[in-house]
Amino acid sequence: MIKLGIIGMSPGNAHPYSWSSIVNGYYDGEEIRRVGYEGITNYLNANQDTLGIEGATVTHVWTQDKSISESIMKASGVKHVAERMEDMIGQVDAVILARDDAGEHVNMARPFLEADVPIFIDKPLATTYEDLEFFTSQQEKGKFIMSCSSMRYSTECRAVKIDKDKLGKIELITAVGKKDWLKYGIHMLEAIFAFLDDAQPQTVQHLGSTNKDIVLIEFENGIKVSVHLFMDIALTFQMSVYGQKGWELIEMKNYYAMFRDNLIEFIRSVNEGKSRLSYDKTERLIRTLIGAVESRNEGGKLIYL
Repeated sequence: MIKLGIIGMSPGNAHPYSWSSIVNGYYDGEEIRRVGYEGITNYLNANQDTLGIEGATVTHVWTQDKSISESIMKASGVKHVAERMEDMIGQVDAVILARDDAGEHVNMARPFLEADVPIFIDKPLATTYEDLEFFTSQQEKGKFIMSCSSMRYSTECRAVKIDKDKLGKIELITAVGKKDWLKYGIHMLEAIFAFLDDAQPQTVQHLGSTNKDIVLIEFENGIKVSVHLFMDIALTFQMSVYGQKGWELIEMKNYYAMFRDNLIEFIRSVNEGKSRLSYDKTERLIRTLIGAVESRNEGGKLIYL
């Protein structure tokens, strides 16, 4: 049985509640609703028959606020609240860093990497080149690091990918989502890169403005991609794929399924002793994410990747 610890909680990101519940096969819907995450209660209610991941359990939780940790324990069937996150070392087999504010990732991951504890780091892994280089250096030392957006495992994208050949040669992908580039652009990029079998990006350029991000990416195979992240539109994550023979609109909204498949892949990775998602794919994606910020800061300059 793989024992997991889950650490961190950032505003608006309730992954410690939902992910712990999905792994443990238990949830207190009223407690999750009480703390403001009715959507999680709803999708856990709808998927009760597939809750629980065989061979793994979340046994420990730590957040920056003990009352939040105790709420997660109650809501998700976690047995132990750690006084310090480092106290999990020696008590768990792997750790999930569930904060999506990347500025905290290096400091929170460091003690577990130093102790050779496998770690999954919520998206985005990093938002600066300096932090990315830290994780790259750790990976080169043989440390176990896995990081991605669960959009990589979107069932809607994979359903279209099954018949991708029917679209002919892909020429263009457009993607639209809500919120900001750094926290939510990663969702769109993850879905796009996975759909394109992690093709090599060549250039990235930011042509939008604050809270209205428009990012253009060109891949080595000539495919052009435009990603639009607007803060003040209705919540959506969608992409349109245009080939020479056909096109498809994909709306990614089965969050439960993508979260579950992501967690299964991490647990399988821990069992196998290395990440099933190669680090170079994550690094390539994060460099694209950061490159768009660099372009924006330099007035829309074309950044070569």
